[in-house]
Formats: sequence, structure tokens, C-alpha cells
Amino acid sequence: MGKITFYEERNYDGHSYDCSSDCADLQSFISRCNSLRVENGNWMLYEHPNYKGHQYYLRRGEYPNYQQWMGYNDSIRSCRRIPEYHGTFRIRLYEKSDFGGKMMEFNDDCPNVYDRFHLNDIDSCNVQDGHWIFYEEPNYRGRQYYLRPGQYRRYTDWGAMSPRIGSFRRMGFF
Repeated sequence: MGKITFYEERNYDGHSYDCSSDCADLQSFISRCNSLRVENGNWMLYEHPNYKGHQYYLRRGEYPNYQQWMGYNDSIRSCRRIPEYHGTFRIRLYEKSDFGGKMMEFNDDCPNVYDRFHLNDIDSCNVQDGHWIFYEEPNYRGRQYYLRPGQYRRYTDWGAMSPRIGSFRRMGFF
């Protein structure tokens, strides 16, 4: 079971809200988020309601201000708990939309997509097993995108504004 506490002010001050499950709209509980504590579990935070906008992966720890989780502002409007997963991991990446073009299958983390795939753009993917996070830049940096098992026919299906993926890693593997 996971638990995360959101605070409206920096350094854990002001109105707070405890959350232990997915929440598609935090606006009725907090007006902004300037600090938070992840007591247990792993979480994705989203800038907008319904799991839209910039995404931020957080693990257990204390975050006294939004810069600590690489936030662009104090707007956190939804959150999703990432379930623990101890099975196999498998993802297929495609250079073109609708699973077209060159395909490569992975079952482990990849710190640099270009080095292994010789492409910077991933237009579609099929998450067959496990949960994954894509990063726009190599070495797990830049904007983040959480992918659960399923088919993503276009990069917009995982919330990206461009097909550029620099790295990715398995999630829920502890």
C-alpha cells in the first residue's frame, strides 16, 4: 500500500492531503502543491487532472519544494500509484506509428536509446509485460512518461508532444 502527503506550502506547511490510491482530480483537496512526502510506494504525479500534462516519477522520500522533483510549477492535479511488480518485463519499440518500421524488443533498462536502437524517435510501442517509464533525454533525464501494459499506437498515446525518447527503465521493480 502506498501513501503520499501533499502540502500547499513549501517545507511541509499549510493545508495538507493524504492520499493512498490513484486520484484523477486533486483540486478538491489541495489548491497547489509546493512540497510533499512519499511515505511508501512509487508514484506518478501529473500537472493536470485526469493524468494529463507533465509527469513526475517519485519514490519514497521527502520533497520540501517542487524543484526537488524537477517540477515546473506548483501545479499537481492528479496522481497514480505505480504497483509493485516482480514478474518479467517486455516492451516492443517501433520507429513508426501503428507499430510500423523497425522494431526492437527490450526486457531491461536502456540508458541510451540511440546507442541501442540507432534512432531517437519512437513513434509507437507495445508494453507486453511490466510497467515502464520513458525519458526524453538519455540517462533518465528530461520529461517522463509512464506506460502501463497495453498498446500505444502513437507517441501522443503516452502523453508526449514529440516521439523523442532518450532512455527508459522498468518500474515497480524493487
